[in-house]
Amino acid sequence: MSQPIRFYHRNAIREVSDAPVTRTVLQYLREDAHCTGTKEGCAEGDCGACTVVIGERDEAGGVNFKSVNACIQFLPTLDGRVLFTVEDLRQPDGSLHPVQQAMVDCHGSQCGFCTPGFVMSMWSLYEKHGHEHACANKTVPSRTDISNALTGNLCRCTGYRPIVDAAVHMFDAPPPKA
Repeated sequence: MSQPIRFYHRNAIREVSDAPVTRTVLQYLREDAHCTGTKEGCAEGDCGACTVVIGERDEAGGVNFKSVNACIQFLPTLDGRVLFTVEDLRQPDGSLHPVQQAMVDCHGSQCGFCTPGFVMSMWSLYEKHGHEHACANKTVPSRTDISNALTGNLCRCTGYRPIVDAAVHMFDAPPPKA
């Protein structure tokens, strides 16, 4: 019998026992955790509809955020890490996170199927720059940096300009509520 997989998700430590080593994070989310915001588009890691963010402690005690395709990320790789999905972005008062609000304000979605994946890739970028954002010497990524951060996400409806505009605009919003 193998050791259980332990990771943090939705404000709790999750423990999964006897999961096949090939079970994906997407399968866990949709079938076990009933988190349906993360979509299955291609099941091959090509479209980004299933993008989630994994957090891992760095040597300095901070957290590194990495967006990954849940459809090809195996569940055992979450052991000792933190999993973030689009459902986790809702603010305590129920309002939208600045990333989500920017997508609304910039009309970055049409059919909406790819939106959760784009939002999670943008949130990862937002978190990477978030600490500087709160400081006087903030850095905001360039449009090229933003486009590079979104290269794993495909959209067939909206086009990319409004989505990149939203990623630029998200840094103008007040920081999320604690």
